[in-house]
Amino acid sequence: MCWCPDPGLWAVSRHADVVAVSRDPATFCSSKGVLPMDIGRELPEIPGALLYVDPPAHGRYRRLVNPSFSTAAVRRLEPGIRDRARALLDAVHPGEVVDVVAELAVPYPLQVIADLLGVPAEDWPRFAVWTDHMIAAATEITDETATVLGEMSEYFLGLVASRRDGGGADLVSVLGRAELDGHRLGDGELMMFYGQLLVAGNETTRNLIAGGLVALAEHPAQWARLRADPGLVPRAVEELLRWTSPVISFLRTATRRTRLGDVTVEEGDPVLLLYASANRDEAAFGPDAGRLDVGRHPNPHLAFGYGEHVCLGAALARLEARVFLEEALGRFRVLEPAGPVQRLASEVIAGLRQAPLRLIP
Repeated sequence: MCWCPDPGLWAVSRHADVVAVSRDPATFCSSKGVLPMDIGRELPEIPGALLYVDPPAHGRYRRLVNPSFSTAAVRRLEPGIRDRARALLDAVHPGEVVDVVAELAVPYPLQVIADLLGVPAEDWPRFAVWTDHMIAAATEITDETATVLGEMSEYFLGLVASRRDGGGADLVSVLGRAELDGHRLGDGELMMFYGQLLVAGNETTRNLIAGGLVALAEHPAQWARLRADPGLVPRAVEELLRWTSPVISFLRTATRRTRLGDVTVEEGDPVLLLYASANRDEAAFGPDAGRLDVGRHPNPHLAFGYGEHVCLGAALARLEARVFLEEALGRFRVLEPAGPVQRLASEVIAGLRQAPLRLIP
């Protein structure tokens, strides 16, 4: 753990320290900002923004959507998710170079989210544009981003207006009818929810799938091990989450003077939780923390965060990744790198722009 004078924050890299901060939202709050760009800014109140809301309000908002992301609810989605994975993998030309980002990792989770929201699956390219702009806004907000997010708002609020008084079970209808403290959610709260669902429901899975395929192509013995023992797939999903760490970091702010690890943190100090670093901590994962091991167990990774703000869509992302790997294992004997990987320039997301591979049967 060290102090970084520019932009002025504590960088928390050890697994145990990230867990300690994450499990204590009373001492380390989210409402002062969750991104380095938030430091020093006077943030407006952001109703419905789960990332920026502290308990107890956070729990009240989260309970509105928890039922749709419970383990039981997600399990019922498996047949449709498997159909999506099969269709995308069937379209791959075996042995030819394929950009697994554009052809597989981007459409797959967005089509699943479209199904959850009850919107046409063919709208997924629009969702991709919106989520890319929301991720970019974490670093810089441009006029183009504002325009694009305005289009997203018009799209979803139009759907809410047409479905609010119906009995649909899709998430647009559920949130349109939802009440908090006796009042229906306002337009701003609804848009915060839909934006978060698009980003959280897409980015983790998207970068887990793309980064995971690249990792397995770069470690062919691990792919061969999975093919020999498909029962390892659930453990492989956890290891690829650890290995890729799709969310790099989030910020918290100390609400009081406290000790963290071996340093004193003052009230008001920003604290940056480095999930990617914590997921390579030898104290938590042993001396082979820097090695990809699809059979790793136990695997206390922090790819979904920890505590109050643990990722709402964790069960869904795990299911999507498991199904995708199962389907890919049955089709391809070898995953082979076929060109340079282009990475996303982001302070928040460990994403890939392009990843050419050959998928050989």
